[in-house]
Amino acid sequence: MAFRPDFTWLKRFFPRGIYGRAALILFLPVVTVTLVVSVMFLQRHFDDVTRQMTASMARELAFVAAQVDQAANSPGAMLAGETVARPLGLSLMLPVPGPVEDSRLFYDFSGRVVIDALRQEVPQVTGIDLGSDIKRVNVTMDGAFGPYMLSFDRARVSASNPHQLLVLMMFTSLLMSGIATIFLRNQLRPIRRLARAAEEYGKGRIVPYRPAGATEVRSAGAAFLDMRNRIERSNEQRKIMLSGISHDLRTPLTRLRLGLSMLSPDDLPDQPEIDDMVADVDEMGRMISAFLDFARDEAQEGQAVSIAALPFLRGVVADAQRAGQNVSLIMAEGSDEAEVAFRPDMLRRAIENLFGNAVRYGTLAEVEVVLGPRSLRISVEDDGPGIPETQLDEAMRPFTRLDSSRNQNRGQGVGLGLAIAADVARAHGGQLRLGQGRKLDGLRAEIVIPR
Repeated sequence: MAFRPDFTWLKRFFPRGIYGRAALILFLPVVTVTLVVSVMFLQRHFDDVTRQMTASMARELAFVAAQVDQAANSPGAMLAGETVARPLGLSLMLPVPGPVEDSRLFYDFSGRVVIDALRQEVPQVTGIDLGSDIKRVNVTMDGAFGPYMLSFDRARVSASNPHQLLVLMMFTSLLMSGIATIFLRNQLRPIRRLARAAEEYGKGRIVPYRPAGATEVRSAGAAFLDMRNRIERSNEQRKIMLSGISHDLRTPLTRLRLGLSMLSPDDLPDQPEIDDMVADVDEMGRMISAFLDFARDEAQEGQAVSIAALPFLRGVVADAQRAGQNVSLIMAEGSDEAEVAFRPDMLRRAIENLFGNAVRYGTLAEVEVVLGPRSLRISVEDDGPGIPETQLDEAMRPFTRLDSSRNQNRGQGVGLGLAIAADVARAHGGQLRLGQGRKLDGLRAEIVIPR
């Protein structure tokens, strides 16, 4: 097994929060690049400029040294040197009291270049003093009449105000870092709000949350809201289902208990009494089957598959017709080869529930299918009494039966048909729409599924 170095200990030195990590990712490369560029620029630029300026100054020093060495005596050397040095801006001291050694301040990086360049260009140089006065350069030279000193301004061999570049670079870096920090904080604030909303929801508390920020964060926020809404809807429907079971089963159980209490051990029950108790048992069986179907649809098991939509829907209508339901497909718009991704078993159950509601509360159902480039729309319209517009939302809630408009005596439903169809549509990313029928004046139910 190949040896791999373990760098997990480095994790202790990295920030744990997303803000700190994002700041590290943003600022570390910027700071590194800025430092590298600054060092390289300062080294190349100031070193080259300093060397060029020092070389020019060295020629002036060499010229003065030549005039001093050509004099006949020491006073003549002083006069000749002064005559040449003064117009060149040099100060001449002849003789020098004592030897001068090379010296510079520890932070004077360009002084090293000045000393090296002067010693290379002028062989007579014996010492260069850059530390006594930071604004002056004192060069000690060996002449024919003893050592002497030439002094000139430091600005003649070094670039003026080199710190200005560093100050400007530092100010610009701080300014851009501040702007980047504000921008980074604004970008990370939606992520923090999303994390807080998820954390609070995990503790059983719902806090207001609205997706914001970048596209990816908005997508994650929208997915979180969908998940939270689906969980809350499932919890609500579970409570409604338990309440519906206890409420709907109570009536037939009461009738069955009453009928059993009236039985006498001496007299056999009449056939009508037996039929009534069997009817109560059948009714409870239908209710339990409906509850199980609803719970199965809530689980939303299975994966969506791509299926040719129009042939599939024609088969659903044909199966309903063979079952004796008065259902007809009056319009099918779209290509038979066009495919749509959905869960066939769930969609079939939803459509069959719409058929069952239509023929239960009316006499016939007409089906229209429109397969467009972006959606699949399945419309089922009946000739029943319909549902008032103010009760359309309530009709899609589980275990809801609108007795005033959809007469319960015409069927034995438990109020789950529209709820199952609505949940199936939502599971496919679509919706169930209810409205007034345009042709038969009954209820018009539309399942819209995006492609």
